[in-house]
Amino acid sequence: MRRGLAWSTAVLSCAAISVAVISATATATPEMQPPLITLPDRQSIQHVPGLVTRGLGADAEWLARGSVPGRGTRWEAMVRTALLDLRRLSQPNGAVAAGAGGRWSYAWPRDTAFVAVALARSGHHAEALQALMFLQRVQLGDGGFEARYLLDGSGPPDGRARQSDGAGWALWAAQEVSRSSAGAVAPAAVRSLLDDATGFALAVTDDGRQLPAASPDYWEVGVSRTSLGTVAPLLAGLAASQQMYAALGERALAERSGIAASRLRTLVIKRFASGYHRFGASSFGSLRVGGGGLDAAVTFLMPPFSAATSPQVVAAWMRYQSDAIRPAGGLAPGSRWKQDGISWTPETALVAYTAAASGRPELAAHWMHWLSVHRTPGGSLPEKVLADGAPAGPAPLAWTASLVILTAAELEVPNGPWVSTLAGVRPVHRPVR
Repeated sequence: MRRGLAWSTAVLSCAAISVAVISATATATPEMQPPLITLPDRQSIQHVPGLVTRGLGADAEWLARGSVPGRGTRWEAMVRTALLDLRRLSQPNGAVAAGAGGRWSYAWPRDTAFVAVALARSGHHAEALQALMFLQRVQLGDGGFEARYLLDGSGPPDGRARQSDGAGWALWAAQEVSRSSAGAVAPAAVRSLLDDATGFALAVTDDGRQLPAASPDYWEVGVSRTSLGTVAPLLAGLAASQQMYAALGERALAERSGIAASRLRTLVIKRFASGYHRFGASSFGSLRVGGGGLDAAVTFLMPPFSAATSPQVVAAWMRYQSDAIRPAGGLAPGSRWKQDGISWTPETALVAYTAAASGRPELAAHWMHWLSVHRTPGGSLPEKVLADGAPAGPAPLAWTASLVILTAAELEVPNGPWVSTLAGVRPVHRPVR
């Protein structure tokens, strides 16, 4: 009986996604479409100033020093290219360009954090530590970060507003790199990053007693209210801080971070639990939605970012996948994102990663397949996919490449450390298309 119910749920989920794709196609409005922006081909990359010198032999040698998650599976070629693309985007000083060309030739703390974890999970521990050390060097005096940095680490390229989520992502990455490195990267190596980012997270949340002030998040737009995309990474960061201090034997510091994380988690539930929309409820005393609709930040409350996942979070996570669907089959940043028909690969890959980490391999495979078939002719993952399925925007994109590597790594661990945290939450599987 239970198996039949699970199958019925999977069929209904597929039907919902199909209907959503049809609806998205009908409502898409034609606008000027973004072009595809790529790096020089691999043979000529060694002649481009600022990029890592490489060639086919150097590529093979570098890959051999680590591992290729998903080796022997249908994801191997995509993951291999993603790893090499991260190498292309990485600088000798640890900075990582967000993507190919122009506006993406800067280092975002968020992207750099995910790159560090992907490098660690694939056995490139020295490079992972370099990325964390770059974040440690550019960290501001209060422990937070600018929205983005010049690749030489000299500062931000402009006056763009700071983004508070950076400290949370730095803490999460430091813990994940340490956990994945089997001693190759000890918490003590990034102690300054740990102390200062923890101090920032504690300060902006008053030790978990308040939500942080409004700050732009991964949407890269100004906001007047605190978004889930800002507070959820800080929550993940405080939980990671607790684990790192515990590993260092710093019991009092670990306890402080843990208590703050517990308090902040309670505030997140009060503010966002009515659907887990982008801005949550307009006030704690009302269940009225404050606006913004569902967005990809709900993935930040799923494993591996959160070890405590409720059925309500999972339900919102599933709804996001149907509400934000776009004509090509990928996802927009949110359900109320502009109806331009464009799918975004980082948000789609976030769902794949969290599906794999939460014990939903079939769902992860569905989104990995979509990402794989929408790569560029050179095999890189683009930022966007147009309504007709054509790749667009910068390719490669560091965030998406990192997430694909991490998803493949999670899929190699069928009963990973996060699955046991979902007791009572039944996985909803979707057939691979």
